[in-house]
Amino acid sequence: MKPAKLLIIEDDDLQYEIYEDTLAKYALTRVHNGTEALAAIRKETPNLLILDHVLADGELGLDFLPEFKELLPFVPIVVVSGALEVHQRFEALQGPRRAHYCLPKPVDIHELRRTVETALKECGETEVVRQFEALERSRRVDALELFSRSTDRLSRQNRIREMLGKSKERPNISALAREFRVARRTIIRDLQELIRRGQLKPEVYPEWDKPEGEE
Repeated sequence: MKPAKLLIIEDDDLQYEIYEDTLAKYALTRVHNGTEALAAIRKETPNLLILDHVLADGELGLDFLPEFKELLPFVPIVVVSGALEVHQRFEALQGPRRAHYCLPKPVDIHELRRTVETALKECGETEVVRQFEALERSRRVDALELFSRSTDRLSRQNRIREMLGKSKERPNISALAREFRVARRTIIRDLQELIRRGQLKPEVYPEWDKPEGEE
């Protein structure tokens, strides 16, 4: 397999040497500011982007986050900076156009290496696929739950129809609710649906205008 391509946006030569040593197994490309990064991205899509905040020519890395996310919606971004206030770190990690990680300078090379490995493995396209899979599972669970509720309701209504068909007395709503372990209003809705479908005579439950009618 070809090594992952990392775009490093860093104007400090000593800091970039740290990246060269720590991330030597990856294919590194370096630019000095956000403008150069945008040009590089349009030529070749990286697998991960490492972004400093204070850059060459007075540019600020976080100002470019929206454009980076527009061009690289599925590429993880790691901000590495010693010039960010706490609230700026929170802002960088929040919202739809966010970075995935924010590390302080001087950077811990072990943490940097772990972060890059995790980001390449868990973020980006892998993260999107996982979210879609979770959404599909959620939809399936919801569908099964709705199907189960529908089946339970039809089974209960059929049983109620059988019970009332054998009795000449008006139904005892509370007794039915206890037997089927549902609320009184659920039994009332069942009766109304059975009458609406013509499976029970209207006189079985004439209190149409009293959802909580007397037994």
